[in-house]
Amino acid sequence: MSVDATSRPQSRRTTRSVLIGGLLLAFLLAGFVSGYASGAPDGLEKVAGDQGFLESGRDSGFAGSPLADYAVRGIDDERLAGGLAGVIGVLLTLAVGTLLFWAVTRLARRRPASAPPGRE
Repeated sequence: MSVDATSRPQSRRTTRSVLIGGLLLAFLLAGFVSGYASGAPDGLEKVAGDQGFLESGRDSGFAGSPLADYAVRGIDDERLAGGLAGVIGVLLTLAVGTLLFWAVTRLARRRPASAPPGRE
């Protein structure tokens, strides 16, 4: 079965369109839709409150970080702070994922062609 050379550019455009569409959707959800998220406690926090041990919890070591509590510190508008934190989270996730993908593909290129997978 041969691959038609003319189908490759269309495939690349389709892949690129899906990636760009996914990124735009992630930014839209993180930046705007996250402002409509519930302020109610999550399940664990609700159970801790119901059982009476919520006050015994401690803040994590990251409680003072710039993105603590899903908001950017120093921004008074709650929606803007949360949306910006979401966009920053998407960017950080994209950066880490891209670096991991780049590292894995570079390591795969270094593998000798004669060695079977998993037998190096």
